Amino acid sequence: MPEKEKLRIDKYLWSIRLFKTRTLASDACKAGRVKLDGNNIKPSHEVKLGETYQVSKGPDRKIIRVTGLLESRTDAKTAVGYYEDITPVEQTPAFKSMFQAPVLKRDRGTGRPTKRDRREIDGLQDDFFKKEEDSPL
Repeated sequence: MPEKEKLRIDKYLWSIRLFKTRTLASDACKAGRVKLDGNNIKPSHEVKLGETYQVSKGPDRKIIRVTGLLESRTDAKTAVGYYEDITPVEQTPAFKSMFQAPVLKRDRGTGRPTKRDRREIDGLQDDFFKKEEDSPL
């Protein structure tokens, strides 16, 4: 795997597979979704070992620390070795999804719910949210 001493942030984010294309990585930098110490950076910013970046990609936010400079895009297993994900567990999508309400599904072809069905659905949802409010978290 080729390593360089100087590397642009947009090329680095693309090579470690945080963005699908280099253009998307560059656009994220221009839009202020890539930060170094809380400050927006340009796509031409030089990456240095040990720096910590905050990358926002849709609703997801990652905090990564640079452990190596990777010039070209490689497979995902190799790319993981060039950065360290230090995102707190509370900010990961898997942690957030544990606290979302379950989606109720009806059988296909049963038509619209009747008034009685709707009351039962509302009762189930009310029970779920009451339990959630009563929890010590």
